[in-house]
Amino acid sequence: MHFKTVAIIGRYQDTGLDAPLRKLAATIRAAGCSVLLEAETAKNTGITDYTVVDYAQIGRQADLAVIMGGDGTMIGAARQLAASGVALVGINHGRLGFITDIPLHSATDALAEVIHGNFTTEERVMLEGRVTRGDETLFSGLALNDVVINRAGRGGMIEVRVEYDGNFMYSQRADGLIVATPTGSTAYSLSASGPVVDPTVSAILLVPVAPQTLSNRPIVLPDSGTLSLTVTALGRVESGASVHFDMQTWSDCQPGDRIEVRRARHTARFVHPSGYSFFATLRRKLYWNHMPQPSDEAE
Repeated sequence: MHFKTVAIIGRYQDTGLDAPLRKLAATIRAAGCSVLLEAETAKNTGITDYTVVDYAQIGRQADLAVIMGGDGTMIGAARQLAASGVALVGINHGRLGFITDIPLHSATDALAEVIHGNFTTEERVMLEGRVTRGDETLFSGLALNDVVINRAGRGGMIEVRVEYDGNFMYSQRADGLIVATPTGSTAYSLSASGPVVDPTVSAILLVPVAPQTLSNRPIVLPDSGTLSLTVTALGRVESGASVHFDMQTWSDCQPGDRIEVRRARHTARFVHPSGYSFFATLRRKLYWNHMPQPSDEAE
């Protein structure tokens, strides 16, 4: 038995989630594990058969957290549980699902395999950052996918001065800038023409969003340094800029504000069933192969 206590976290906004969650919990209990159910998941699905806990209790008590939902649910859980080191496994109840990689139809069998030790683990880099104005910290947060600064509302382009470890890189006018992890390379960064980066690479991506100068291209940097993004101008005097740490937002960024981003102290520990392949996920999600390959039949 590799995991004695397993927590379940669900995207409770989804209709019809209670049935697959109940099946999942029964599978976990049948494998000899204690089952914990995250409080909001329990409240919104009406499942009361298991011990109900908050994220802090999951961090103290659980060996494994099973997330059923989309990537957003997984990202939220990763931020909440990174400091505790609880392992995360994702079951896709959403649409695309790059990091909730277990299909719903095979969830029961895959989870049974994981509980009995047939799995691999990955440590996914996270970002931590803060928004400062002078000596005051206005906002701080963690991100598994990305930290994004972009223009607010219908304002014009913003201008940002970019430094890496105190070295000036460039000033850029654009709709925004994305600072992404390798995990986040398949999220917003990908839609802004950023590169796909293997999640085991120690790197940070800097990707412009609709830059004014087309020669401003994405760049991959070592994750050992600190990026500083200083807002030097806004498209309109009355408009502002927003900073997003995954799903957390600071919406009143003004000229002179600085956003500092670095690799976080903690990582997100992902668990995958044996046989998991990042490239198989890319083939499946990005339709890289029009004709099925022999290896895809087992995915």
